[in-house]
Amino acid sequence: MPTAILTGWRDLSPDQQGAAAALGAFDGVHRGHQGVIAAAREAAERLDAPLAVVSFEPHPRRWFQPEAAPFRLMSPAQMARALAPLGVERLYLLPFDADMAAMSDETFARSVLSEGLGLRHAAVGFDFTYGKGRTGSPDGLARAGADLGFSVSVTDRIDDPGGLKLSSSAVREALNAGDMARAAAILGRPFAIEGEVVHGEKRGRTIGVPTANVRLGDYMRPAYGVYATRTRLPDGRVIDGVANLGVRPMFEIPEPLLEVWLFDFAESLYGQTVETELVALLRGEMNFDGLDALKAQIDSDAAAARIALAATPDR
Repeated sequence: MPTAILTGWRDLSPDQQGAAAALGAFDGVHRGHQGVIAAAREAAERLDAPLAVVSFEPHPRRWFQPEAAPFRLMSPAQMARALAPLGVERLYLLPFDADMAAMSDETFARSVLSEGLGLRHAAVGFDFTYGKGRTGSPDGLARAGADLGFSVSVTDRIDDPGGLKLSSSAVREALNAGDMARAAAILGRPFAIEGEVVHGEKRGRTIGVPTANVRLGDYMRPAYGVYATRTRLPDGRVIDGVANLGVRPMFEIPEPLLEVWLFDFAESLYGQTVETELVALLRGEMNFDGLDALKAQIDSDAAAARIALAATPDR
């Protein structure tokens, strides 16, 4: 069942309240996040309550650091899809605005969690903070919950048995290094960029390599280069391909793009929203002497992408 997205906490109807919820940014919904959600699921089953996640849009970091470099690991729609297999029925995407930023921890617990969402349980990670100045802590939330009528569970840090750190910052470090296998191991799935297919310069068509171009927006910029990819179309089809992510030093463009060549595919995708998994980094960006050299390298990249994809089963 798809996860329903609710974009506020005021004036909810009774049937939209009363959940057991995991609280946090949950950018990436990685395996560490999934431990907190599992604690909320246990409470939901015990209380016979809906299972929910409470997050924020925009990410609080973007509100406090508007000039920060792009850092997001997923869109709200991707978050909802990642939560659905975990049994999450509702995603409360609370608007992080001036009012939210100014709330004390006490006001957030009372007005938002208790009166607004009517939570019956709140599950948080060991490092969860909330309220103006990040003065609220898991212990403080437990005390507030005891007074306001909801229980609280705190999940300790979760690491991979092999010592892999399970955090959003660790995902970003892996993406920056182009280590897509490590990023996927932390996330539990390949990192993927979702966006609308836009018109480009159509230069690829002149050498028989038409691409579906997607702007990166607020996504974290992985290492620039050429990737083996899988792209999910709006109708559910998944098409293998190879993509350049970056600014193309041979034909410099003003903003980085994801430019995907879908193998054995000739349909128009302009205006449609697609999601492309970056399965493996094949090489960094390069400059070429001319179109013939570029086309030869693209053919080589395509062959390498097919090999990499064959070795990496679709999830």
